[in-house]
Amino acid sequence: MFKKIVGFFFVLLYSQIVWSADAIDQLRNFSKNTKTSMGDFVQQQVSQTSDGKLKVNKELSGRFLFSRPGRFVWTTIKPYEQKMVADGKQLAMWDKDLNQVTYRAANQALATTPAAILFGDTPLEQYFELKLVGEKGDLTWVELSPKSNQAGGGDIPYSKIGIGMNNNLPQAMELRDNFGNVVLLTFSNIKTNIAVAPSEFVFKPPPGTDVVKLP
Repeated sequence: MFKKIVGFFFVLLYSQIVWSADAIDQLRNFSKNTKTSMGDFVQQQVSQTSDGKLKVNKELSGRFLFSRPGRFVWTTIKPYEQKMVADGKQLAMWDKDLNQVTYRAANQALATTPAAILFGDTPLEQYFELKLVGEKGDLTWVELSPKSNQAGGGDIPYSKIGIGMNNNLPQAMELRDNFGNVVLLTFSNIKTNIAVAPSEFVFKPPPGTDVVKLP
């Protein structure tokens, strides 16, 4: 399965692209009209070997849940358990194996996690230049380039971000940094505008958890 996903993304990168004009509108509609959502994700870290072959260095899978403005849960289930919980004021990043939780201000969350890029309450245009890319398969793509002159924009660790849209929903993301690292995300089983209790976004560290607080 992961070979098909990787092949899909790299064909997108290097193949002839059919231009489209609605990816940005779909992304804006998602940000404006989708107040809550939940679903599954697969996250892959990919590199290209010297002989041109593709290699998946790491694969994670789990579930996400969000409620605007600025609240989300991003839970990694396999191969290990981690959780990111944003309550609108702060972001908690919990690692079960390390028995550690790290807190940072919510206004810095955009720079640390792809989840906040999609599910945050800040307009994407504030931090990114949006550019139409085109269509591949069933997805229409928009590229996001960080604005380095925007406060906080220089802290975003990605040089380019691609979001693949279909039916006003994000189905995939591609994140690239200046070192050639590529992270691929695919989403499935997405449900939107569902009832979500505020308690879902309250993280209570297990007893004995080491707590770290960052600015």
